[in-house]
Amino acid sequence: MIFALAAFPLLADERKTPTVLQASSQPPKTFDLKAIDVYVAAQVHEKGYVGLSLAIFKNGDIVLAKGYGKTSVEGFAPVQVNTPFAIGSITKQFVCACALLLAEDGKLSVRDQVAKYYPGLTRAKDITLYDLMTHASGYPDYYPLDFVDRRMLQPATWDKIITEYATGKLDFEPGTRWSYSNTGYTILGRIVEKVSGEPFGKFLQQRILQPLKMKHSHFLAGRDRSGLARGHTSFALGPPQLATPEAEGWIDAAGGMYATASDLARWDLALVNGQVLKPESYRLMTTPRQLANGKIVDYGCGLRVMRRDGEQILSHNGAVSGFLAYNSVMPRARSGVAVLANSEHLSPSSLHATILGLLLKDLADREGPSVPKVAGQAPKAAALEFFHQMQSGAIDRAKLGEQFNWLLNEERIRSAAIRLKPLGEPEKVEALSVAERGGREVASIRLTFKTITLAGLLYRSPDGKIQQMLFNKE
Repeated sequence: MIFALAAFPLLADERKTPTVLQASSQPPKTFDLKAIDVYVAAQVHEKGYVGLSLAIFKNGDIVLAKGYGKTSVEGFAPVQVNTPFAIGSITKQFVCACALLLAEDGKLSVRDQVAKYYPGLTRAKDITLYDLMTHASGYPDYYPLDFVDRRMLQPATWDKIITEYATGKLDFEPGTRWSYSNTGYTILGRIVEKVSGEPFGKFLQQRILQPLKMKHSHFLAGRDRSGLARGHTSFALGPPQLATPEAEGWIDAAGGMYATASDLARWDLALVNGQVLKPESYRLMTTPRQLANGKIVDYGCGLRVMRRDGEQILSHNGAVSGFLAYNSVMPRARSGVAVLANSEHLSPSSLHATILGLLLKDLADREGPSVPKVAGQAPKAAALEFFHQMQSGAIDRAKLGEQFNWLLNEERIRSAAIRLKPLGEPEKVEALSVAERGGREVASIRLTFKTITLAGLLYRSPDGKIQQMLFNKE
């Protein structure tokens, strides 16, 4: 795909933009749905997206689902809430879920060797289904570029792709590296078909889409299906134009789904609520892969597994010709966001990240900060001031907690001053980390001198009083 910003030609009446829309180009500072809606609409207008589909869910409920812009530059049909977009590689988590459902049925194991289903593939006895699911197989990726090349203009079968790209040399020893491989997912999709005895799309529909009431999601939606968003591209800052899709067979299990943002929100919530998989299957799907050398990568089965501000985030993006998609969910908070675009040259990643950040901030604000707010100086300044007092032997006891005042009797203060005063002024003072314990702020402090380094924990209550600050050699 060509990731080049394009200037979208405005209609005559769109050029008369109200000043309120211009002001909304700055992201909201708080999680305010009305402000987010206005901001997204402004971004669509100002950056020239053809269309967007957005869904935000919070505490288990979809709180905003909306379409913006148009389904195609060739018409005026607006994007509706139920307009399906291609979601590309977000499809992969559905493929993994299907394989795990078959494992729960006792029909396969994710530890099965690929040789059980495709004995003729390279190193098939050394590669498991789990390796395919976690991109650790070593099979070369058949779609490593970001545009539809000449191969993909001609239809291909899944088995033809598998034979061509999984019977030659591996990119690396199985299980030793992580490298994104659409080839692995094409193999996995065909194994789901072989084991279930049904076309993948039918199995997906019966076991996931229909039970979860994902009414506007489809696998391999026909190009002639009415109501679909059309994909767009741009070359070298040119105007958006309809993108050439991959020919039949090329994306399928690796990225062949269409969905709405609100359907993805339903999927996210069902997955984290335990409505799709049994606990052990969900745990496997959301556990980062450990490689043979012990290294852990931030990817489970069809899902990137990350942490931000203390929250686990399951996410994936998708990209096929003409479309970009971003989807994330925070399992503990049952909150997240899905953003889909029918413009491959304008990424909605910043919109997605902004809204996810607002969700995280709102969650932290409502639950209260993990580290209490403390009156007075920053930890580094407070620790240095207290150290100076210890050197001088004159402590401001009004700034100490009751128990610490008791500990620091006059004899201890005098002896400490004798030992600390010769050290002089520290060359460097650091607050290495700040945490919480017992409702207090706990800062790890380091003071570096010419001949010695001292370390200690500064405990302060919200009123700013020092409850503990003991120095030791590091």
